Amino acid sequence: MAELARRAGIAKSTLSQLESGSGNPSVETLWALGVALNVPFSRLVDPPRPAVRVIRAGEGPVTHSERADYAATVLSSCPPNARRDIYRIEAQPGETRISDPHMPGTVEHVMLGAGRALAGPTEAPVELGPGDYVSYPGDAPHVFRALAPDTLAVIVMEHI
Repeated sequence: MAELARRAGIAKSTLSQLESGSGNPSVETLWALGVALNVPFSRLVDPPRPAVRVIRAGEGPVTHSERADYAATVLSSCPPNARRDIYRIEAQPGETRISDPHMPGTVEHVMLGAGRALAGPTEAPVELGPGDYVSYPGDAPHVFRALAPDTLAVIVMEHI
């Protein structure tokens, strides 16, 4: 447990709470654990699914950021031997959601559905409007920042 906490950069007490089922991890904590375990984030939060699945707006497993008004809903996790996860993002203007690098080879694809946002590499994010698309390396620091209220996006993560 100490080694995993060290590799993930989280406190052993946090890891102990999660292991006992008494913790409520943030997006950042789960990402750090996923990277340390070499496991996609979605595998940590998305339960097994039936063959046909409908997720209505406002449903699905949601994980909130502790640093920004940002909520990620797993729409489809990557099944074994596939290499993608799909998320619906709902964000409000305010703090930028800064993501640490994911597993090596990860690429993120963002399609903005409503609002305006900055998304992409930390040093050069791109401003997006409804219908705009951007892809960028997810294995380098990157950001998502809502510039308008009720910003909605879909992020597809490729795990290579």
